[in-house]
Amino acid sequence: MKKLIVLSFVLFTGFSINAQSLTPAKNEAFKRGEYIRYRVFYDALLSGEVNAGEAELEVKNETKVIAGRNTYHIVGLGLTKGVFNIFFKVVDRYETYIDEEALVPWVFIRRVNEGGYKIIQDVTFNQFKNTVTTVDGKNNTTNTLIVKENMQDIISAIYYARTLDFTNAKIGQSFSIPFTLDDSIYSSKIIYEGKEIKKISMGTFNCLKFKPMVATGTVFSDPYPMTLWVTDDKNHIPLFAESEILVGSVKLELIKYSGLANPLTSKIK
Repeated sequence: MKKLIVLSFVLFTGFSINAQSLTPAKNEAFKRGEYIRYRVFYDALLSGEVNAGEAELEVKNETKVIAGRNTYHIVGLGLTKGVFNIFFKVVDRYETYIDEEALVPWVFIRRVNEGGYKIIQDVTFNQFKNTVTTVDGKNNTTNTLIVKENMQDIISAIYYARTLDFTNAKIGQSFSIPFTLDDSIYSSKIIYEGKEIKKISMGTFNCLKFKPMVATGTVFSDPYPMTLWVTDDKNHIPLFAESEILVGSVKLELIKYSGLANPLTSKIK
């Protein structure tokens, strides 16, 4: 019911459906039906590798029309597994509806439960007027921000980044992606670090290597603690990520994929 209310809000509050257009963006990286899954594990300094959970992203095989425009419906899930559920159970669900032509979000739905800490947010983007409205179901608040063009959410930003052309990228070159979260506006950067061969459990791949920017705080003191390897083909699938933390590192590894838009030509063996 909540999702229907949010979508109705998008459709009927202030959008001029027929009079305006958005700047097209080229997408050869993903399509409807794509599914990717990761294992998340913790590499402790003393105890070694411990599986912490799984994360998955799926581009639903459906077309939703919002503000008179076709969208991709993308769902992201994150779950702890095994012993981690005893100490700190995580059940996170994110949904975004991305404009098929412009690759910007219209709706972002966030349901977070991390060790009992809950976030219930429905976010609507008016890409014609450059506003973002967040309805917080936990605190019963509504807030609207004035934003710049092409504002992303945290899931749509991943898919938008995959569509960028890195053919002529130079080592050290940065790419900026604006996004909003918790009623705040951020401009994240990813720094290109060149090409590298990366071996994971699924095989060996030619990759593009990046340093994404993250928010600093109690977990990360360095704004660029993460290293990310992306398949060096048209799909640009995040293959492996590693983040140093105070007492070890957190890693994310691709373990399953299907429904890709292009052949996975980056796989060597």
